[in-house]
Amino acid sequence: MQITRNALETAAGPDAWFTGTVYIDTVAMPSTGSRLSASNVHFTPGARTAWHTHPNGQTIYVTEGVGLCQRRGGPIEVIRPGDRVFFEPGEEHWHGATRNRFMTHLAMLEVDEQGNSATWGVHVSDDEYNQQPS
Repeated sequence: MQITRNALETAAGPDAWFTGTVYIDTVAMPSTGSRLSASNVHFTPGARTAWHTHPNGQTIYVTEGVGLCQRRGGPIEVIRPGDRVFFEPGEEHWHGATRNRFMTHLAMLEVDEQGNSATWGVHVSDDEYNQQPS
């Protein structure tokens, strides 16, 4: 058994990865014997990820608020606390908060053999974000 005391401070989400204000709390980092990465991600109203993919897929678990997610070519979906979303390996997608609500989710994934967790693309445009959800 190994207990890791929380010594990491909440980090601001990088502008290259997010539109709007996002905060990230690390839950688990890849280490010897584990490729698991997990983060608690806090989106302010209107904040969202850029389009991106994950080499081994990603699961997000909504813990509070109301969010949106979309895979490339699919409809925008509304997600709420208790909802789980799995994005397939290589599936281009985005996720974030609705315009008028905060949203927090636990993001879980495995990094690839080189330690890569994601490939980041262009930002989700306001026109894309403002489409009506399903």
